Amino acid sequence: MAGYDDAGPSAAQMHLNQTQSHVVQTMLLVSAFYAVSWLPNHIFVLFLQLNPTRPLPGAGYYASVIIAFLYIGANPFIYAAKFDPVRKVLLRLAACKTSASVSVNVISVQPRTVTAADRRAHQ
Repeated sequence: MAGYDDAGPSAAQMHLNQTQSHVVQTMLLVSAFYAVSWLPNHIFVLFLQLNPTRPLPGAGYYASVIIAFLYIGANPFIYAAKFDPVRKVLLRLAACKTSASVSVNVISVQPRTVTAADRRAHQ
């Protein structure tokens, strides 16, 4: 029982669990995005297979292909945004954009009453 430690999980174990959690979240996000983006294309091809006498694909097919290709283009950005060093840089850039507000100095001009001494000094 000398090697038994009741202090709980170590920092390394907590970091490993957090990393595994991030990997699973990223995988779920990418899988859901894949399913949503390729589903219209697969449904369109299924309809073409079920009705072979249908004329050649029209705008619907090309729209479904464009949606599917959006997934291909966005996939690297999803992984990059979920990567901690990249996320920190993006958050830092976003913070700079919001905190870099333009400051305007307002000069207050108030009417001044001219006294008799001021008139004599300017004469």
